[in-house]
Amino acid sequence: MKLNAVTTAVVAGVLTTMFAVSTLADEFVFFSPVAGANPGSTIAGVNSGGAPWVVRHGTAILNDGGHLRVDVRGLILPSSGNTGPVTQVAASVVCSNAVAATTPAVNLASNGDAEIRATVVLPSPCLGAAVLIRVAGANNAPLPAPGAFIAATGLVKDTQDKDADDDNQNNNGRGR
Repeated sequence: MKLNAVTTAVVAGVLTTMFAVSTLADEFVFFSPVAGANPGSTIAGVNSGGAPWVVRHGTAILNDGGHLRVDVRGLILPSSGNTGPVTQVAASVVCSNAVAATTPAVNLASNGDAEIRATVVLPSPCLGAAVLIRVAGANNAPLPAPGAFIAATGLVKDTQDKDADDDNQNNNGRGR
C-alpha cells in the first residue's frame, strides 16, 4: 500500500513537471544572441552590409504569438567606432530560409544602441528561425525598404570558448 502511494506521488509529480515544461515550451519559441555581420554573407536572400559590424551585446526573443523583442548595444562599425551613416534599423524574421516578416524601423543611436518591439505575423511552424537586423535608414532619411543586414542571430563565441577550444586542441580533443 505504501509503495503504491509513493509510486502514485512520483508519477503525479513527473506528469505535473512534464505538463509545466510542455506549456512553457509551447509559449516560448526563440531566444538567441545577436552578432555583427561580415561582408559577403547572404541569409534568406538578404545580403550583408559592405563592411564588418560588431555588437557589444544583443539578444532577440520571439514567441509563438509573434511578439519580437530585439535589444542591441554597441552595434557599430569597428573601423569608425560608430554607426556611420546608418541611423535606423528594422528586424526581419526568417523562417525556412525566407523572410517571413519585417518590423517597422526604429532609430539606431550613434553609439549603436537600439530596441525593437513589434508583433509580426509568422507562418506556423516557423522552422529554422533567425532574426536579421537590417539597415532601414541612412543619414536620418528612411529607406523605401530595409536593405542589407548588419547583424543577425546566431552563436557568439567568446574568449572562454576560444580558450576551451585551444585546450581541446592541445590535448588532442581529450579536454583537460
